[in-house]
Amino acid sequence: MTSRLNQLPNLTQRIIAAIIGVSIILAAVLYNEWTFWVLFLTISILTQREFYKLLKLDENHPLSFYGIFCGIVLNTLTFFIEKEYLPFKFYYLIVPLLTSTFFIKLYRKKDTKPFANLGYTFLGIIYVAVPFALINEMVLTDTIGYAPQLILGCLFILWANDTGAYFAGRFLGKRKLFERVSPKKTWEGFVGGAITSLLVAFILTKYFDNLLSWQWYGISVIIFITGTLGDLVESLFKRSISIKDSGDMIPGHGGFMDRFDGLLLSMPFIVTFLKIFG
Repeated sequence: MTSRLNQLPNLTQRIIAAIIGVSIILAAVLYNEWTFWVLFLTISILTQREFYKLLKLDENHPLSFYGIFCGIVLNTLTFFIEKEYLPFKFYYLIVPLLTSTFFIKLYRKKDTKPFANLGYTFLGIIYVAVPFALINEMVLTDTIGYAPQLILGCLFILWANDTGAYFAGRFLGKRKLFERVSPKKTWEGFVGGAITSLLVAFILTKYFDNLLSWQWYGISVIIFITGTLGDLVESLFKRSISIKDSGDMIPGHGGFMDRFDGLLLSMPFIVTFLKIFG
């Protein structure tokens, strides 16, 4: 199926892949918290794997398997602690888990840059695994339990931002936003994404009652700012290793990092906003 999609025009690929992807996400999130968790844990694993794979293209040697294992443990602990199946003290397991990376590197004889690659290992955990673990923090609330509206609302705003920025940039884009990092990004695209994000936030205030109106607008502002910056950060990363897309697993969209880059840097800000003002 993927090979057939790759033969279609890019915009057609994007639309078909988006419909399939959105359908899977909606089904998993709306069914129950367990299908939600399995889905986003899987996406986290695939995204982190993709990140480490890209690092290896630049002749780096992060501890890919162990880094992904740490991400799985972090995500699993967060889910089960927020579900109150485990006490909060189990979070301390993360400390020896991460510290063990130093001991593992100690026995890697062929690594000429062990501390640089330790840094890349930790970066994969912080940049990819932590934001996906924080989604568990957001949707598993103290008051109503599982709140799928929260992640769906964030995703709808994020998708609206991406779509508005894509079409506004494509048809109206003239002024470069950050040419050194991403020559195709324009201020017109940024404004288009901001407008569509706020419009979707307005719609959410009418149908999603988990948050107050100003909180949805606050999340919208966070997303169109940090989501755009997250896209630029990923572009900076790809330029540093001279590649165009992070992968080809999602036809028309590239890889998982291409599709979820806005979520990676916006989620820490969203969760912090909701914990303080939610």
